[in-house]
Amino acid sequence: CLADLAEVSLVHGEFGPAIQVSTDHPAKSCLASQYAGWQIKLDGFFAMASGPMRAAYAREELFRHIPGRESPTCAVGVLESRRHPTDEVVAHIVNKLPDSVEKLTLIVAPASSIAGTVQVVARSVETALHKLHELKFDVTKVVSAVGIAPLPPVAKDERLAIGRTNDAILYGGDVTLWVKCDDEQLENLGPNVPSNASSHHGKPFAELLHEAGGDFYKMDPSLFAPAVIRFSNLKTGRAHRFGELAPQPLKVSFGW
Repeated sequence: CLADLAEVSLVHGEFGPAIQVSTDHPAKSCLASQYAGWQIKLDGFFAMASGPMRAAYAREELFRHIPGRESPTCAVGVLESRRHPTDEVVAHIVNKLPDSVEKLTLIVAPASSIAGTVQVVARSVETALHKLHELKFDVTKVVSAVGIAPLPPVAKDERLAIGRTNDAILYGGDVTLWVKCDDEQLENLGPNVPSNASSHHGKPFAELLHEAGGDFYKMDPSLFAPAVIRFSNLKTGRAHRFGELAPQPLKVSFGW
């Protein structure tokens, strides 16, 4: 998902096993590649697509504001789905890619699997960067990043899996960003970045998704962020911290 521009590892965190991601190419790895911004819809098939093939597709609004657009000979994509794409779906994806692409590799995993659980929980940094972008912060000012989030039990169905993996970041995610900008900007922006900036903070994600009729886009967008965000300002040497870990929603979500 990260276009080989980041490292993902299994570590021991505050709540047990955790997924850590680190990168010196945050905008390209997390937003131009890892962010699941391409919806694949065709003949009853639906999947959220991520991975470096998005930088080849590059038709999302996001690519007007970030670096990473490219015309490769090989494209790689990750589809979050319980079904393998049909030949028609693959052809649909190929037709959206530039003529330079000669080979396409697709990896498919549902959220209710080990692979699917890991790849979603590895989005702590991506979630922070996307929230910053939504708040009109220039993400190219982020030089490096490290994030960690607890690895939840693998759920038996997609609804519960989507809930647990998102809760891992919303209530257990801790992200540090090394930036070059003015401290005043961070002080003004910071309180709006972590998940507790949302009035919906504290409820398990699966419950909130149910209240929204299963539609992500009807949910409060300010909720989608890690629990804690730390800024280390390389321009001034100052550090800033916002948000708090929330163990109780995690216990409810994970069934602890």
